[in-house]
Amino acid sequence: MKFATYSSANETFYGAVTDNGMIALNDAFPQWPTLLDAVQAGGLSALTEAAGDKAATHTDFHYEMVLPNAPRILCVGVNFPDRNAEYKDGSEQPKFMSLFPRFASGFTGHNRPLIRPPESPQLDYEGEVAIVIGKGGRRIAQADAYDHIAALTLCNEGTIRDWVRHAKFNVTQGKNWDNSGSIGPWLVPFTDVAQLDDARIITRVNGEVRQDDVLSRMMHPIRREIEYISTFMTLHPGDIIVTGTPTGSGARLDPPQFLKPGDVVEVVVNGIGTLRNTVEDEAQ
Repeated sequence: MKFATYSSANETFYGAVTDNGMIALNDAFPQWPTLLDAVQAGGLSALTEAAGDKAATHTDFHYEMVLPNAPRILCVGVNFPDRNAEYKDGSEQPKFMSLFPRFASGFTGHNRPLIRPPESPQLDYEGEVAIVIGKGGRRIAQADAYDHIAALTLCNEGTIRDWVRHAKFNVTQGKNWDNSGSIGPWLVPFTDVAQLDDARIITRVNGEVRQDDVLSRMMHPIRREIEYISTFMTLHPGDIIVTGTPTGSGARLDPPQFLKPGDVVEVVVNGIGTLRNTVEDEAQ
C-alpha cells in the first residue's frame, strides 16, 4: 500500500494510492487531520486496513509534497564515493557526514513543476531516497536504526548551485528556494531491509540517464546516518532524512547542464516508484 497527500477541487486530502485513483482516508481518521499526523501516531497499518478494497474516491487530483507540514528535513551531502571525487579537491572519504537543513516550502509534489527563479539559471537535480522517521529516539544504535523508519519516499533535492557558494561554511540559501525540489509521490511503508539495502537510484533528464548508483555504495549508510544524527538531536516521528545523491548532477558535467523550462526529470528507485517533475520559470 502507498499513501499520498493530494488535492482535488481546491481541497487537500490524504489517502491510499490505487491504480484507479485515490481512496481518501481523512474522514475515517478525524484524529489525524494530515498524513503527518498518521505517521506520528504510528498509524500507517491502520490506514492500510481502512483502505482495504474500497473503490477510489478521487480520479481527478494533483499530488502534493507528500508531507507538506513535515517539521524537520535534514539532508546528507556528498555521500557516494564518486560524488566525493567530483569535487576534485584530493580529499579522502570524510570521516563525518555533511548535513544541512531543508524546509518543506522548498518542495513540491509529483508531476508538479520545479520552479527556476529569476535570480539564477543554475537549477540542478539530485535524485535521492528519503526516509521518514516513525519511532523517535536519541543516540540510536546502528543495529536498531531500521526499527525507527516508518516509510520511504523519493526526493529530487533541487539546488540553485551558485547560491550554495554565497558563504564560506553553509549551503542553506542554495537549498531552500520555494518549489525548487520535490518529495513524493507517496510514502511506502518500510517493512523489509531489502527496500533500502538493495535499492538502486536512477535519475533521468529528458529520458537520458544522468545518475545511476546503489545505496549499498553510500559512504555513510542509512543506519549510520540515523545513529549519527540522533547523537546530537532527538529524532521525532515525521522527521525526514534525505540520504544522499549519486554522481552525475548537472553542475558536475562538462560542460555543466542545468535544468531549463520544458525539461522533465525522473527519479526512479526500485520498490518505491518514480518521482517525475517538469521545470518552469517563476512567474513574474
